[in-house]
Amino acid sequence: MSKLGDLGARLHRGEVGYDFIGNRKIWYGISILITITAIVALAVRGLNMGIEFQGGAVFTTPKTNVSVTQAQEYAEEASGHDAIVQELGSGSLRIQVGGLDTEKSDQVRAQLSKDLNVPENKIAAELVGPSWGEQIATKAWTGLAVFMILVVIYLAIAFEWRMAVAALIALIHDLTITVGIYSLVGFEVTVGTVIGLLTILGYSLYDTVVVFDSLKEQTKGITKQTRWTYSEIANRSINGTLVRSINTTVVALLPVAGLLFIGGGVLGAGMLNDISLSLFVGLAAGAYSSIFIATPLVADLKEREPAMKALKKRVLAKRAAAAAKGESLDEGTDLAEGALAGEAAVVGQGRRGRSSENRG
Repeated sequence: MSKLGDLGARLHRGEVGYDFIGNRKIWYGISILITITAIVALAVRGLNMGIEFQGGAVFTTPKTNVSVTQAQEYAEEASGHDAIVQELGSGSLRIQVGGLDTEKSDQVRAQLSKDLNVPENKIAAELVGPSWGEQIATKAWTGLAVFMILVVIYLAIAFEWRMAVAALIALIHDLTITVGIYSLVGFEVTVGTVIGLLTILGYSLYDTVVVFDSLKEQTKGITKQTRWTYSEIANRSINGTLVRSINTTVVALLPVAGLLFIGGGVLGAGMLNDISLSLFVGLAAGAYSSIFIATPLVADLKEREPAMKALKKRVLAKRAAAAAKGESLDEGTDLAEGALAGEAAVVGQGRRGRSSENRG
């Protein structure tokens, strides 16, 4: 078995692990700090909206020896507006200029033909109106709202309302971070960005649901035992699926990184770059939130229930009594107690097995 596979097995059995729930306030603080930074960036700097949302023209030239920097200067001088220039894989240039109408677009095209020393009829010009981008944005917001509502309803039915609330907060957390990074770095927001943002919602939710499913199974009949608190079982659920979450995220990020750094960076594929960038940031944020935010939030909400408070008191009282008698909980606890004899018992059996070996 590989070292990573062995670690995953040991995490699943509870032999090793990190106290995600116990240290949740640290991760809450980090998330709050990142979220506040993202919100401030959005309020101060705003978003660099692409031509689809503000209107303008896109010029695609044939292969030319003019550099991107020089072409940008030519385009800005000809149009009087800021220009964005990308070098495509074929050596041609994609010049994007906002705020142009049809007449001004023709003038800029003619001037670019002279400056770049290419025939005017070889420069493809595409005029984009801002209304098209507004329609896309409106439909995206509508789709996002419908998705959020359906997610909450499904999770509330399949699991419980606390998990639905936690998943919703995690999704908002992921979107805020992703959009905030776009604002901080100044990445251009295009239709491809919107597609990427909507796509990451499913990926973000997947890891969260995997942990929730494990938690649901392990907490069946939890109040009928006095060995574990809800938070402790929630922590075991995260650790038990940790390697799976890491593997899933890495496997998802690798092709996206290929699109971003090879398809976008090397080949100059603009739309691929836009989609893959939002996917890359969103997938990383989704993996983080599923581990450090969603399940700890569920534990916080669940521990407020009277039944869970009473359970915690019983568990702590039993441990205190065992400690006072100098007994080990592994020796003094009936592992078959209650209905929670499945996953929770695995750790106890492993520990009891090691205790027997040591006594032998």
